Amino acid sequence: MALSRLLLLCMVASELLDAETKPIEFVCNKGARRAMNIVAEMESALSECYRLTTLSTPVQLPCTELHVASWENITQQEKRGDIVASLRLLNEGVKVVKAPGLPGCVTSLLQRLENNINNYLLILTHLQLSVSSAHSDKLHANKHKTTHFGDLSGPVLSPTLSCVPRSTQSLSTVLLNYNQLISGKLERFVINLEDRCISH
Repeated sequence: MALSRLLLLCMVASELLDAETKPIEFVCNKGARRAMNIVAEMESALSECYRLTTLSTPVQLPCTELHVASWENITQQEKRGDIVASLRLLNEGVKVVKAPGLPGCVTSLLQRLENNINNYLLILTHLQLSVSSAHSDKLHANKHKTTHFGDLSGPVLSPTLSCVPRSTQSLSTVLLNYNQLISGKLERFVINLEDRCISH
């Protein structure tokens, strides 16, 4: 039941989320997360576009490199802010390159990509920390003299760039970068929240 509700979310990007159920299902159900990552399907569909995969406008790529020691030393709020900012950067780039005259297969792929990114954004912006995680973040925040802790549904923090931004006109490279973000930073972030699943 939980999986079917999350898969429905994948198909309807504008669907409103229940902040107390669907985001936690995403955290606690690894199979649902795998199902939501449709990059492999899009890469397969991309092969049917033949040589029409060079975009007319460069898309700026977010930093996906994960330095584990640095990543584990920041709050969950900051991790969420980093991931959300990265998804938004990619999403804006996808919107810009969608233009009249694009081959049908490319237009379809870009729309699927935009919808999929929006689904992740909906989940992340409605996700809340557990009491224990919030307390841990509070201690961390106090240590570093900052007030950013607690509810993940609060303001998104702007991340510090961890690499020199680059851009590409290759749709294949865009998908590769997107998959690295989902499988790297996002997955590690979610795994750190799995203590919530014990009482779920």
